[in-house]
Amino acid sequence: MDGSLSQRVMWIVWPAFLVAGAAELVFFSVFDPFSLHFFGAPLEWSRQAIYALGFFGFWGLGVASSALTVLLGRSPFEINRCPLDAASRPHGCPKREANDPRPQHDLGAPA
Repeated sequence: MDGSLSQRVMWIVWPAFLVAGAAELVFFSVFDPFSLHFFGAPLEWSRQAIYALGFFGFWGLGVASSALTVLLGRSPFEINRCPLDAASRPHGCPKREANDPRPQHDLGAPA
């Protein structure tokens, strides 16, 4: 699952947008916006405001779902790779020691 940050953002946002549109169509074809109540009080917003709030709410749920899918779809290599090159890795790092051409000294032994 290679991809730049912009690709991953689109993998998250675009499917969530499509699902939000479909979810809003289904939800508001069943429920009238003026019959909805929030904590027992009717919503006193315009129909368009309720539709917009519903769309963004569904879009937020879709974004969370898609982000979790992208996060869990990462390969072990992507998760475990070191972002630093061999020379700038801290002392004691096994990958630095494997790639470091300088001789390794035992820190506890006298020189």
